Amino acid sequence: MQNAAAIRLSLRAARAALQQDFADHPQPQRQLRAHTKLVSEHLRMVWEMLVMPPELALVAVGGYGRDELYPHSDIDLLILLPHQPDETLQQRLQELVGILWDIGLEVGHSIRTVGDCLAESTDVTVQTNLLETRLITGNHPLFREMHEALAKQMSCRDFYLAKVHEQEKRHARYIDTDYNLEPNLKESPGGLRDLQTVLWISRASGFGGTWRKLAEAELITAPEARAIARHEALLQTLRIRLHYIAGRREDRILFDYQTKLAEQMHIAATETRRASEHLMQRYYRTKRAVLLLNAVLLQNLHAKLFPESTAVHPLNERFVERDDRLETRDEMLFEREPSAILESFLLMEKYPNLTGFSAPTVRALWRAQHKINAAFRRDPRNRALFMDILRQPQGITHVLRRMSRNGILGRYLPAFGRIVGQMQHDLFHVYTVDEHILMVVHNLRCFALDKHSHEYPLCSKLMKDFARPEVLYIAGLFHDIAKGRGGDHALKGRADAARFCKQHGLTREDSELVVWLVERHLSLSATAQTQDLSDQDVIAAFAENITNDRYLVALYLLTVADIRGTSLKIWNVWKGKLLENLFRATRRYMMGGKIADQVGEMRARAREQLNLYAIGPERHELLWGQFDAQYFLHHEPDEIAWHTRLLAHRVNSATPVVKARLSRIGEGMQVMVYCPDQAYLFARICGFFARMHYNIMEAKIHTTQHGYALDSFLVMEAGNNRANYRDVMAYIEYELAQQITRAEALTAPPAGRASRQLKHFPITPEVSITADEKGRHLLYIVAGDRPGLLARIAYVLARHHINLRSAKINTLGARAEDSFHIAGAELIQLQAVAELREELLRQVA
Repeated sequence: MQNAAAIRLSLRAARAALQQDFADHPQPQRQLRAHTKLVSEHLRMVWEMLVMPPELALVAVGGYGRDELYPHSDIDLLILLPHQPDETLQQRLQELVGILWDIGLEVGHSIRTVGDCLAESTDVTVQTNLLETRLITGNHPLFREMHEALAKQMSCRDFYLAKVHEQEKRHARYIDTDYNLEPNLKESPGGLRDLQTVLWISRASGFGGTWRKLAEAELITAPEARAIARHEALLQTLRIRLHYIAGRREDRILFDYQTKLAEQMHIAATETRRASEHLMQRYYRTKRAVLLLNAVLLQNLHAKLFPESTAVHPLNERFVERDDRLETRDEMLFEREPSAILESFLLMEKYPNLTGFSAPTVRALWRAQHKINAAFRRDPRNRALFMDILRQPQGITHVLRRMSRNGILGRYLPAFGRIVGQMQHDLFHVYTVDEHILMVVHNLRCFALDKHSHEYPLCSKLMKDFARPEVLYIAGLFHDIAKGRGGDHALKGRADAARFCKQHGLTREDSELVVWLVERHLSLSATAQTQDLSDQDVIAAFAENITNDRYLVALYLLTVADIRGTSLKIWNVWKGKLLENLFRATRRYMMGGKIADQVGEMRARAREQLNLYAIGPERHELLWGQFDAQYFLHHEPDEIAWHTRLLAHRVNSATPVVKARLSRIGEGMQVMVYCPDQAYLFARICGFFARMHYNIMEAKIHTTQHGYALDSFLVMEAGNNRANYRDVMAYIEYELAQQITRAEALTAPPAGRASRQLKHFPITPEVSITADEKGRHLLYIVAGDRPGLLARIAYVLARHHINLRSAKINTLGARAEDSFHIAGAELIQLQAVAELREELLRQVA
């Protein structure tokens, strides 16, 4: 008989051989069964070595019980007893479990009698585990007794309802990351758990626990059974490889492993896309198919388990309503009349009480996809039906999602079909391209619904007055549709959009607007987040490309919907305020032209606010006398009044004045710093906020006529968390003032640690320094975001004696796109500018 050390060595060698065998013959079912078998063999060795009492039974449960043991999954065991254990038996069982861990088996175990199993199987998780039991060794009659007792206690209907509810809760838990870029192979919607749920219910109901058995029970067709087996095999293969690559149980396809997975599966990169992107697109398409098949099978199982007759309501000569679901009168309808495919989705919009398609109708749609071909797309009836879908007053988003899920949208719009499941490795989109597009259309629809008007007051108001909103939905569908083809996706998408508009009979006016929106959909956000919006020349240049107010409104609505559709973490009130400011400034300019006296207007509006505090002109004349026109152009009236109230009696203060208040935009905090100007001041302030884990969203830098720095900052806690800023205001005011007063020697800030995403998908840094026709210089930096990035930039600028006028900090996930208006003598020397650029590149790399 072998000892524990020998068993451990045997297990290690067998697992290594199995890993090599999978590398040579990557057949997931074979690997899982082989791993299950070798673990069972070594469990029996330990059982025999310890001479365990013959009245006990060692039982495999869960995934191990169904012969699906992944390389680093826990080994779920049930030790079945005929009666409650005495102290001696408890010690024997503890020794058994200890040795199992010693030899390298990570076991999850329970010790129960048959009565315990029956009592605890009221919990659906325990019941599911016990549903998949297999005797490893020991008392067979006792195992059979438990199996038969559990079968008698099982209620198929209750089990079905419990598992469906469990799946709904799991899907809801993963809803925010359903299509994220690092999905969970096991738990995410469309993952292995969705397949297992169907098989659990089928097994409990007596229909069998394999796809072939389900086909024999006529729950699915033989081709569907083969398709679902292929999708399951891909998910199993990915999960096995993940375990081996990570060297532990890992079910998330993290960025760290995606490239390695693609290499192992012999997936090559192409000119425009990484190998990992091709891999993930294959995964996402499998995920979508699994979701569809899961829905069909659960409906079919429901019909078998709950066969009570239900009322059928006719909708027209082709469709009926059954159990709140749309159903064809004839399962061959779509084959015979392909136009009925689009008609079915139009009916889903017209009858909001319909919750979906019946299982036979879903399967009929799946079988009839091939009917959506070039001839189908040319048919005027089908083009009219598709436009009717986009023009309905309700249900547009739900129907487009349903069309996408059933593969219909990608067939009707081939350009959309190419981006289904396509990843976006820009580190701020958290959805695949197709899901992002549908999120953008969803956001546009929200603007049109009264129930969302409190969330988007300006957008809702503009949308209500926008004629023919389907123009916006079409622009949303096409704005990113050309991603992954290489080159400028906006220009290529423009051609797709123009073709669609012509084919679908849009007026010339609406067609031109759609095409313009697709081509220019990034222009408003780029201008708002990088340019000086207080400069009328910037507004004038932007307005030159806007045809009329309808174009401006459409661009604004699409831009807000687009940014909100990238990631919930990307959008914040600050970005919303920037977009709104540019929209309003452009609209005002287009209506009345350049304002003659901006400085005078800002002064007058600031005085109105100061009057509310009973502060007359004599109180602020000295302070305002130190400000030039640029100060009044770069600050809002509310900011000017705030600064004036705090500084009117401290114009020549020898000590720094630092004051903080809650931002008036509803998020973040405004911080004002006023003190005699000093070297490295901006860098010192940036370092202070970096150590507090605050992001500087905007900085306005001003030097007064008498040599004082008046700097204003909008800061937010990193991660856009809703922090309680009131708690830290006093600390910031005191500590920052002290650091400025001490003016200690400043060294280069340390380089912060790059995020995990940046390590695997690095961003090539870009630094550009350009001058406009007025000689003003703009510094634009693109780099991977990391702690202390802004502080390092500020340090370099100070070393080169560069003065900052303003800064806009735009963080898109792990990507930083920052712009600075700068001035300095070095900027007129080409060599000095080149050296500055090179040093900045080194600091942000």
